[in-house]
Amino acid sequence: MKRNEKEEIIDRIKELVKDSSAMFLVNYSGVNVADINKLRSEFRKDGVTYKVFKNTLFKKAIEQSGGYEKLNEQLVGMIGVAFAGENFVAPAKIIKKYFDEKQKLSFRGCYIESAFYGADQLNTIASMPTKEEIMSGIIGSISAPASGIVGVINAVIRDLVSVIDEVAKTKAA
Repeated sequence: MKRNEKEEIIDRIKELVKDSSAMFLVNYSGVNVADINKLRSEFRKDGVTYKVFKNTLFKKAIEQSGGYEKLNEQLVGMIGVAFAGENFVAPAKIIKKYFDEKQKLSFRGCYIESAFYGADQLNTIASMPTKEEIMSGIIGSISAPASGIVGVINAVIRDLVSVIDEVAKTKAA
């Protein structure tokens, strides 16, 4: 590979790092091509980009980007990188699900925003709610009192109609 090709790859990696909210490193040794393709499609569904780069080029790119020093020691062996967009929980859930099924694709570590999480914290990250789940919970909490108020108003109107109906029956009798 020529020097300018390497520089282009490093620039592409730096762009991916800059545009992502999280980077997950996995060791993909022992995973067959069909499973890698299946994983890539699952990642794509959730807006995650999964790439494999030469470790030396990835190391240079993160050194030039700055702030990702703890990943350097993880860059040994067959390493793939999942770059998350807004949903930083999605890669963790996909990696955990695959690892639980096949005992392959071991999690090495990740950076979410600027915080590093080691290999032992995958379960914690995977159990976090996604942004959509949090937002639906908030909206549900907000709409619950409103629907309660509507129910109370409807009950008052229903009771008022019942009282008027009883008064009308009493006067008619």
